[in-house]
Amino acid sequence: MNRLAHHQGIHKFFFTLGLTLQLSKPVIKHLIHIVDALTTKGFSGTLTDIHYWSFHPNHRTTLRHFFTKSPWNEERLLGKLQEWILSQVERLAKRKNQPLFVSIDDTICQKTKPSSRAVHAIQGCDWHYSHKDHQSVWGHSLVWLMVHTFTQAFPFAFRLYDKKAGKSKIDLAIEMLSSLKVKRAQPVYVLMDSWYPSKKLIEACLKQGFHVIAMLKANRILYPKGIAVQAKQFARYIEPQDTRLVTVGQEHYRVYRYEGAIHGLDDAVVLLAWKADQPMTPEHLHCVLSTDRELGDEDILRYYAQRWTIECFFRQAKDQLKLDGYRVHHVRAVKRYWAVVLLSCVYSIAESRQNLSTGLELLRSRKDHSVVEFIYDAAKQDIPIDVIKKQLRIA
Repeated sequence: MNRLAHHQGIHKFFFTLGLTLQLSKPVIKHLIHIVDALTTKGFSGTLTDIHYWSFHPNHRTTLRHFFTKSPWNEERLLGKLQEWILSQVERLAKRKNQPLFVSIDDTICQKTKPSSRAVHAIQGCDWHYSHKDHQSVWGHSLVWLMVHTFTQAFPFAFRLYDKKAGKSKIDLAIEMLSSLKVKRAQPVYVLMDSWYPSKKLIEACLKQGFHVIAMLKANRILYPKGIAVQAKQFARYIEPQDTRLVTVGQEHYRVYRYEGAIHGLDDAVVLLAWKADQPMTPEHLHCVLSTDRELGDEDILRYYAQRWTIECFFRQAKDQLKLDGYRVHHVRAVKRYWAVVLLSCVYSIAESRQNLSTGLELLRSRKDHSVVEFIYDAAKQDIPIDVIKKQLRIA
């Protein structure tokens, strides 16, 4: 019997990426089954699930081998994917005459701390502080880079943050940014929350011709009239009449614009902003940095709001694609699992030409149709029902 129709869609996407020339036929076959399983409703992240949901013809142990030992190059796969993503977003930004955004952030894939007697602990796990849970949790910490326009967003690259390896999250972010070979027909803005805008990372961005828009901690040093003062101290002297009202989406802000040096930068804009319905106290203060001094206050805040895209991606990738659901133990297998989640995510977005949840809905509905068509065709060919059930794993 012929393979399910939606597998042909995945194969076609691999062909578009140029993967069919880079990877062997058995590897492509495995990847098609895995992407199919990952995008199926009810998938939980286990190899058993991949085997079950994708109607995989081989034994489950071949999947473990595929993730752990099989000689395929995940870096090459990610490289091809990145080339395709950049061509998409650059074309879109140019057509609509809009900037390109790059968001940097990290997330924790939480795991159960193994007992001291555990024979196979998952490699690369450690204690990491979770801002969401306000405590340290056990698992993998991943630094991610997303590339997006106002209308289309793609996860682009990731790195495992390993405390023992001696590279900081800042180093990993710089590493990923250097792989971002943008033609720069449009301006590029790197967006980050207050944990990332160190002197080192800002300089790396500027060196590549990228601007930075980032949240700053309220204790960052500003130099009004050459005097060093923390942003939150400086803010005490700002009166409501010194600010202007700025509207971004549904929100209204009181904004004071500071231009000049900040610690680690000779020349920048810092917006000291409060939500209009909140008192102008230090605890309600937001400090937003822009290295592009030409941008108006509205645009700085509007562009920064695009950083929300990466937060949504983390939530959806964990809920829908089980970014943190893996049970493989070897660190190489874990990285390969993430690479396949990235591939599945980009495939879903590409198919719907919208976003991840719309893409997944489309693929799931397609799969349901293709299973029905498969049964219909088999019945027309008088194939015994037991054979059909066996093919669909219902027997």
